[in-house]
Amino acid sequence: MKKFIAKGSLFFCVALFIWFVPALEGRAKGGETIKTGVYAGDISLAGMTKEEAEKTIQEYIASMEPVEIVLLVADNQEVVTTAGELGIGWANPQIVDEALHLGTQGNIVQRYKVLKDLEYENKIYPIELDFDIEAINLILTEQCTQYNTEPVDMGLVRENGVFVVQEGQIGYGLDVEASIDTIYEYLTGDWNRENCSIVLNIEVNEPRGTEEELLLVKDVLGTFTTSYSTSNGNRSANVANGCRLIDGTLLYPGDEFSCYDAVAPFSERNGYYMAGSYLNGKVVDSLGGGICQVSTTLYNAVLLSELEVTERNNHSMIVTYVDPSADAAIAESSGKDFRFVNNTDYPIYIEGRTTSDKKITFTIYGVETRPEGRTIEYVSEVLETINPTTEILYPDAGLPIGVVNVTGAHIGYKAQLWKVVRENGVEVSREIINNSSYKMVPRSAVVGTATADPNAYNALMEAIATNDINHVRNTAAMLAAQANAAAAEQQAAPTE
Repeated sequence: MKKFIAKGSLFFCVALFIWFVPALEGRAKGGETIKTGVYAGDISLAGMTKEEAEKTIQEYIASMEPVEIVLLVADNQEVVTTAGELGIGWANPQIVDEALHLGTQGNIVQRYKVLKDLEYENKIYPIELDFDIEAINLILTEQCTQYNTEPVDMGLVRENGVFVVQEGQIGYGLDVEASIDTIYEYLTGDWNRENCSIVLNIEVNEPRGTEEELLLVKDVLGTFTTSYSTSNGNRSANVANGCRLIDGTLLYPGDEFSCYDAVAPFSERNGYYMAGSYLNGKVVDSLGGGICQVSTTLYNAVLLSELEVTERNNHSMIVTYVDPSADAAIAESSGKDFRFVNNTDYPIYIEGRTTSDKKITFTIYGVETRPEGRTIEYVSEVLETINPTTEILYPDAGLPIGVVNVTGAHIGYKAQLWKVVRENGVEVSREIINNSSYKMVPRSAVVGTATADPNAYNALMEAIATNDINHVRNTAAMLAAQANAAAAEQQAAPTE
């Protein structure tokens, strides 16, 4: 009985195999196309070759390129872009190979089971999207960041001797890196592939300062005045203009002030005129000549306020409106600047004023925290005086004989500045603040040598060789007088 059953089972399996193999072989021969019931998303891939399936899915993705995506940026502004501009692409093209090989791998039973399953339930492969990170970054940086706004700190102005607080303004800035992640994760994850809006990552930057804090700014920390009464109209205008550009500056704790940045550029459009300034040991006319008196006056007010000086340069030659080592030069050509930091715990306010009698004053207001009875004095000490011992003469054949243009000498100095602190009249400290070296420049003269008289020319050149400007001046005057007299006699002579 058992043998009969075993032989019957074997006969049944052989019969099933004979019937099933041709069916599978027939389906296997059709393995170059995708089986019925296989989908990519909502797209049926039944009967398609690999190339046909890939083309169909690519066309589906391309159909989404015009879909509008609105990026919500700072200050409720909108930037409209498209999926195509964001570089939409296909992230999982391998699903076509998987779909193509479905039901063609494994043993006969496994393959048969897959085919039978497809008759009752579709096999759906999700179409995953990708986006170009560089394209997203480009749109964010070129189109979205233009709506960034800097915060405007609470301000302070002094009107008729009274401080008035000005409201600030919140600033908004796009966090580009975080926004790239936000866009990419949404479009590759939760996006329903229709028009949509995406809120970008916006940083809110609060303005500095409060009304209570700014109303504390009322104490005079330091004030200093210099005179420019000997200046001509152009130089006087430059001093007043530089003062105006600095007036009203508010510095919060830790802020650094650059005098050059505040008063530049030196142009007519910015209110400057041609006036004398130092260049390579000479006085030359330049736009903004005299601006160093502005920086110098402010420097002394800063010293008295005991703010932290981070850059200070002395002039190439000595100036007359402050003591040696009490000056602070700025110069575009040599990169000189005057900088300082508000090293107090409160805001400070810089007031600049000029008067009709040509005086410039800077006053620095803040919150006085130094003890009563504490006074500060800055003392200039000249370490060395270098007097000119020679004179320099420059013959100029382009000028007529008799012309002598003299440039005065500049005495050279080496000096240092002391800070002396007293408490209740008693000196408690003395320290050197800076050291300065000023060039010695000899007196010089440009001497005209143009003449048709060789004797006069030789006499003048002999005088120039003495390097004595006074002697040259006398000789040139005498020769010019002789030339004028000879010309007059020739003109008065009767003609035949």
